[in-house]
Amino acid sequence: MNLRSMLDRGIFVVCSVILCLMVADVTWQVTSRYLLSDPASFTDEVARFLMIWLALLGGAYLFGTKGHLAVTMLVDKFSERNRYLVTWFSYLLVLFFASFSLIYGGINLVMRTAKQVSPAVHLPMGLVYSILPISGCLIILYVVLNLRELRAAQAQQQGGE
Repeated sequence: MNLRSMLDRGIFVVCSVILCLMVADVTWQVTSRYLLSDPASFTDEVARFLMIWLALLGGAYLFGTKGHLAVTMLVDKFSERNRYLVTWFSYLLVLFFASFSLIYGGINLVMRTAKQVSPAVHLPMGLVYSILPISGCLIILYVVLNLRELRAAQAQQQGGE
């Protein structure tokens, strides 16, 4: 099993667990509110935190599996070489964004909020926001893997001509 498939499988499993936890949390929220008439105070906060983690991990997963939304109408009209260059450039932009916004900004946010605790479940907010640099690292790893595959495909195409 190669690195990409291990990453894909690992992230998929974590996202699946988070989704199941969200379903259980929201089910308990609805049950306690409408059937027991005593709403649980923690469920809204837990659902929010799980949604943050699911969105960022899911975004990294979709980027890695190339399942993210892309409008390719213009790029499809380019020559093969220009399409290759545009793809490289777009990956470098993603690398820049993940490095500075998710990792650098995320680490700063984690450090600033490490001692703050959430009101209902008393989790350190730094733990909640730690998904920012984690997803940034995953995206960078996927960028490297995607660029390697792109380069290999380009070399194979040039060798076949």
